[in-house]
Amino acid sequence: MQLRTKFILLIGLVIFCSYGVTFYRTSSFQEELVVEQATRQAKMLFHQIRITRQWVADHNGLFFMKAPGVESNPFLENGQIQDAQGNWLVMRNPAMVTRELSVYAAREGMGQFNVTSLKPVNPANTPDEFERRTLKRFEQGLPEAVQIEKVEGKHRLRYMAPLKVDSHCLQCHGDQGYELGDIRGGMNVTIPMELAFAEISTNNRMLLNIALATIVIVSLTIFFLFDILVAKRLKILAREMDQYPERRSTESPLPPEEDDEIGALAGHYRKLCRRLERSQEELDATREQVFQSEKQAALGRLVAGISHEINNPLGGMQNCIQTMKRSQDQPELQARYLNLLSQGVDRIKGTVQQLLNIGRKEPLELRRGDVDEMIRDSLELTCMGLRAVTVDLRLGVKKPLSVGMEALRQVVMNLAGNAVQAMGEKGGTLRATSRLEDGRLLIEIADTGPGIDPNHMDKIFEPFFTTKEVGEGTGLGLSVSHSLVKRMDGELTVRNGEEGGAIFTVTLPLTAEPVTAGGSKP
Repeated sequence: MQLRTKFILLIGLVIFCSYGVTFYRTSSFQEELVVEQATRQAKMLFHQIRITRQWVADHNGLFFMKAPGVESNPFLENGQIQDAQGNWLVMRNPAMVTRELSVYAAREGMGQFNVTSLKPVNPANTPDEFERRTLKRFEQGLPEAVQIEKVEGKHRLRYMAPLKVDSHCLQCHGDQGYELGDIRGGMNVTIPMELAFAEISTNNRMLLNIALATIVIVSLTIFFLFDILVAKRLKILAREMDQYPERRSTESPLPPEEDDEIGALAGHYRKLCRRLERSQEELDATREQVFQSEKQAALGRLVAGISHEINNPLGGMQNCIQTMKRSQDQPELQARYLNLLSQGVDRIKGTVQQLLNIGRKEPLELRRGDVDEMIRDSLELTCMGLRAVTVDLRLGVKKPLSVGMEALRQVVMNLAGNAVQAMGEKGGTLRATSRLEDGRLLIEIADTGPGIDPNHMDKIFEPFFTTKEVGEGTGLGLSVSHSLVKRMDGELTVRNGEEGGAIFTVTLPLTAEPVTAGGSKP
């Protein structure tokens, strides 16, 4: 998952949680406010009905002309009377007025109200569960009760307060044992809440939509800002890192004047690149010095071995010169000795030329030449004067190739020199093999020495690693050889032979393309 995606998800989660808390608190606040308003409305309605009941009671009830729908109350004494004109009038006491007003109010959607008692005279005033429970609590001192309930999927608020006995009440309820001040019952006011809760739901949906829209807008804004200010610049920096070192740090497309964390990161990256470039230049210079030093060291080791190869011809040539001085009158002898002198000079010249080829400092470049002849000359130089060492040449290339000839010569001589030192004074067989295989040049240098300790196999190509005594080697020969082979895009490996000794294998790809001084292809 990308960093900006994680960042946007985190911001979205924070916004969602914030809106969730706000939504919950707002919804709760709205419900509390609506319940509080409905409770105040119920209280106002309660007091209005109570005052109306008081007014009816103070006037000893109301009388209406009897008509269909206006019937007498069978639970009242003298529930109907006849006037002088013969019209029947029916009486309405406070309870009946309350009930009939409730019907009118319900018809207008204003709510309902009724009176109830634990000892009702009219069975229609029998309390339900809420009213019964509340009436009992009134007797324990509860001043009022409020409850939200859901009936048939609709919410409503029920408010109930006690009704106490006064002098007018005793006219109808005196025989029930009530006294002044007793709680005779209670009045229940029911306020419909569906419209209020529907409005709350609408507000909640609006808040939810606003929250979702805010999350989307903020996320998109953050996405584009993050893409412009962070992601795009990080991609440029990452692309620059991928292209290094082909593309130098000084060619960076990032504006250096950016004064922020990414600008600081880019600045540190450029500084790191410059340090790497300086280190690489120093490493290349040091590697070249080590290469030349190792060549000179190998040349020095060869001098002792080939001194007699020069002294022997010189001694013979000196004898020829002395004989020619004594036999100046013998032309045939003079001609034969002059031929011997020419052969001795050619032999010394060839030896010196081989030494010059080894000591010459040349860039690593392709040159077409005879690989087999180069191997033969290198082993001949390495083994000069070593009568205990037998050279076994199995050269199978047999045609000129384009390779880094001088670098390959240095590698072969380093490997051959190590093989000779490994076999020691007892000597042995030094075998050199060359062949072409699958478009590659393979060269093997094998000896009959003790081989390489398996614990040292992964270390022998490290610089300055050596198992020789102090003064017998620098530990750079194999490291330099490995580096040279790598620069030629090849591979140098080592293994122990089944019958003993070490076998070094040089594998080089064959190519017709030129190689630069740094060892890489253009």
